[in-house]
Amino acid sequence: MSALHRPHGTLADGADPVRLYPEDAGWAYTGLRVLTLEPGEPRTVTTGEFEAFVLPLSGGCEVTVDEERFVLRGRSSVFTRVTDFAYVPRDAEVELSAVEGAEIALPMARCERRLVPRYGPAELVPVEVRGAGNATRQVTNFGVPGVWEHADKLNACELITPDGNWSSYPPHKHDEAGECEVVNEEIYYFRIAGRDGTTPSTAGFGLHRTYTADGELDEDVAVRDGDVFLIPRGYHGPCVAAPGYPMYYLNVLAGPGPERSMAFCDDPAHGWVRDTWRDLPADPRCPVTGAEGRRG
Repeated sequence: MSALHRPHGTLADGADPVRLYPEDAGWAYTGLRVLTLEPGEPRTVTTGEFEAFVLPLSGGCEVTVDEERFVLRGRSSVFTRVTDFAYVPRDAEVELSAVEGAEIALPMARCERRLVPRYGPAELVPVEVRGAGNATRQVTNFGVPGVWEHADKLNACELITPDGNWSSYPPHKHDEAGECEVVNEEIYYFRIAGRDGTTPSTAGFGLHRTYTADGELDEDVAVRDGDVFLIPRGYHGPCVAAPGYPMYYLNVLAGPGPERSMAFCDDPAHGWVRDTWRDLPADPRCPVTGAEGRRG
């Protein structure tokens, strides 16, 4: 098994699907937890050195931190709606509760500054249609620089790739400070929909590629629902959604730079592909979702 590809279940912590801290990944900043909230049973999470987003994947929840209380409406699945979310600071005790149960992602970053908690309404989350033709995908920019400035190190966004399409393409990297990129460690957390296009299922799959120019990293893997892939360096992309199985992934990024940034450089062998999109229409299936629900 690849050290970078962590299949569903390999990062589980009891009933929680994912518990990944920087030390588990072999890097310094970026982490992810995915929690299962049982109906009516509050849980307390201590953030320690990490700031985090509270991002409902299915269901909604209440968040109580620093005497603030946020009610997150959430969604039935990542393929049905853009969700509201909350930002929680380092050195905090966060209580989470869900009357009907929920699955909650906590994208995290080790940080230095302690900010105040804050609520992010779904209605203010920009939804971008990126690419064209069979490289069209939805990017939900809930926690990125220029949209959400209330974070010290943490960057996060969601992508939905319609079945049969390619995303994270052309391949790109962000592993050195330069004219077009910054250093970021990145996590991909995948969900794959089943035949109905909205319910995550173990039946479907997609493909993911990560590699370096010198060939030291060269990985092509099949990813399934609940898998995690770690990007310490190198070019990554494409992510391909198999026909019949839409693909979602949560991107979590953080790094040592003094300012938050998601700047990257394309692989020069494939960057020319962007120019061809000017003459192609976008896939009409995108955007897939918005704050009001599924579209189209």
